Amino acid sequence: MGKHKKLRVAISSGDINGIGLEVVLKTLSDARVYEHCVPVIYASSSTVNFHMKTLSLEGLHYHQCNDAEHIDFNKINVLDIWKEKAFVEFGKVTTEAGGFAFASLKAAVEDLASNKMDVLVTAPINKANIQSDEFNFPGHTEYLASYANEENPLMILAHDNLRVALVSGHLALKDVASSLSKSKIITKLEVFARSLSQDFGISRPRIAVLGLNPHNGDNGLMGDEETSIIRPAIEEANRNGILAFGPFPADGFFGSNARSKFDGVLAMYHDQGLAPFKALSFDGGVNFTAGLPIVRTSPDHGTAYDIAGKGEADPTSFRNALFMACDIYKQRKEHRELVANALEFTNEKG
Repeated sequence: MGKHKKLRVAISSGDINGIGLEVVLKTLSDARVYEHCVPVIYASSSTVNFHMKTLSLEGLHYHQCNDAEHIDFNKINVLDIWKEKAFVEFGKVTTEAGGFAFASLKAAVEDLASNKMDVLVTAPINKANIQSDEFNFPGHTEYLASYANEENPLMILAHDNLRVALVSGHLALKDVASSLSKSKIITKLEVFARSLSQDFGISRPRIAVLGLNPHNGDNGLMGDEETSIIRPAIEEANRNGILAFGPFPADGFFGSNARSKFDGVLAMYHDQGLAPFKALSFDGGVNFTAGLPIVRTSPDHGTAYDIAGKGEADPTSFRNALFMACDIYKQRKEHRELVANALEFTNEKG
């Protein structure tokens, strides 16, 4: 952050034909946001103006600039990263919108990597129209992991005290079982436990692990991954000092009081974790990518083309994502300082 106390928040525009900029602008229409952070939207002033007019937010003032070196620390900032006219076609999937979404993301990530920004909050993209020679990934998570050269990113969905992480993320259901391995689950548990500690400030986190098959396989009648892969992974993680428990049958876990006993839940695949999470978190959930050197969050919803341009989008999830990114950044800094002090104390004692 340098000499500035406020966190610089890079905000990628997402698909301009969806609700991304709507939830961004609605969030930033509350001036209290600027008390602790400096929002920087990576888009173009003409595109932002169009969305503001559509939403009747013309009274929302911002500072226009061409690079991150000239942002105003007391205002909303719009960083003009594309000069050509961007035609907004609400609700439509277009190649042009995908190109603008990637241009926004790429510029924001590059500024984050060069320490011109502190955290990244991404608005929703369309995973089909953003594909190109430069973006050949299932989603944000995989792109950011590749950019950072990190092999083990972890998608965590968080809302209040509910935190759900995924062993396999954007993967076809037919490929899930064959993708699982003891070592992969152990690695995800390690990343999850570390994130719960350094990012969420939880000492000695307790993690519930879900099974893969209905009723945990019913003693092998419907699969044996629980006994051959998942339980051995949990046992080894325990030996390594991670407080992991299970596997628990997924169908009843979220509906019981059992989940209140844990700080995190590790699901085996995307919908196993996200379907109950979204049912419980409504519009307030946040998608956080753990296992990266940078802090990135996003709302837990998509482009919502069906309501784009109608002013009906709920900004709660995006607002929570913005505040969570700032909280995690500060928590990581505090955690690093605590670890450094502990090492210094140990060295002095030694």
